[in-house]
Formats: sequence, structure tokens, C-alpha cells
Amino acid sequence: MLSQAQRTTILELNAKGVTKREIARVLQLSRQSVRKVLRSNSTNVPEIQRPEKAEPHRQQILELFDQCKGNLVRVHEELLAGGAELSYAALTAFCRREGIGHAPAAPAGRYDFAPGEEMQHDTSPHELELAGKKRKVQTASAVLCYSRMLFFQCYPNFRRFDCKVFLTDALRYTGGATTRVMIDNTHVVVLRRGALWAGTRHGAGAGNGRFWRALRL
Repeated sequence: MLSQAQRTTILELNAKGVTKREIARVLQLSRQSVRKVLRSNSTNVPEIQRPEKAEPHRQQILELFDQCKGNLVRVHEELLAGGAELSYAALTAFCRREGIGHAPAAPAGRYDFAPGEEMQHDTSPHELELAGKKRKVQTASAVLCYSRMLFFQCYPNFRRFDCKVFLTDALRYTGGATTRVMIDNTHVVVLRRGALWAGTRHGAGAGNGRFWRALRL
């Protein structure tokens, strides 16, 4: 199943006059897959309609769930004993989707940001294929919390100098600095006296993020 990004790329390359053979070669896809996307002329990923094997047993599952006091292993055993052809994985997935025995997740909180109020910066390691070889890179991102405008870069390493370059480029890309920048999950930045410094303290999640109010490079 091709992703929306792949479908968009196929349509854009075709609009630029790139042949189906070349599109398939560049994206490492079959020409048949390329032709299907071009025939559909849509970037939307088609939904796969699969029959729900547990649906015919819904009422029995509900009754057994109460009788077995929420033990899905026992529920599955009773269903099989009654002649149902249903795997345990299919049963548990059905119960999750239908909320059987699963309380709906309560939102942890709500965050509202005004335009220009906050930007968030994060880093994480990834592995990509570059010139036919797999390489480890450090990715850095900066996103405006109100508009969700995203600036993204990859680096062989991410040290103090790289961080300064990235944040400078990010502010130029977005057209200015926000009132507050939250820097998370990077060991090269700490806040000291309103300026950006190198350091050894680590952020390990949103709770340990560093707030950065003024940048002096």
C-alpha cells in the first residue's frame, strides 16, 4: 500500500513530464503501482474494507465478558468451545475498537497557543539511506505551536555549533522569533542568563524541557 507522500510524488513527477518507467525506478516501485496511482489521479490512500470476524459474535462476547469477569482468555476459550472461528488477537482487537473492557482515554490536558507565543525544538536520531548506504543522522526540528509551520534538518552530528546554525536558520525561515522557545531532548543546550550555552544537562521529555527566551549568537 503506497503512502500519501508516495502518491503525491508520483503525480508531481508525472505532471513534470517524467516517464512512468523513470518514476518507478526512482521511487523503487513497480510500473503497475505507478500506473494505478496515475489512473486514480488522487493522493488519497484507499481504505481497505476487511470483514469484522468478531461482529457476528458481539452479543455473545458481551455476555461472556460479564460471566468471565473481563478475562478475555476465558472469553476466547468459550467462543471456541461454541464453534466460533476467531483468533485471540482478533478478539482483543475487536474489544479495543468497540471499547469493551477499555475505558476511553482521558485527555491529559489542552494547550492553546496564541500566534507568536511559542516554538518547540526537538532532536532525535534516525537511520537513512544515502548514496546507497545506510547512515545514522541526527534530525532537528522546530515547529510553531500556533500555525504548525515546521522547519526540519538532518546533520551527521548535532553539537553546539550545529544547534546555533539550526536555530538561526529556523528563525530566518519562520520570519522571526516567538516569545518563548521550548528546547527538548537535546544535551547541547541549557539556559543561562537569557543566552544559548553548551552544556551537559539532558532533557528527557516535555517535563524537562528548557525554556529559551533570548538568543545571542
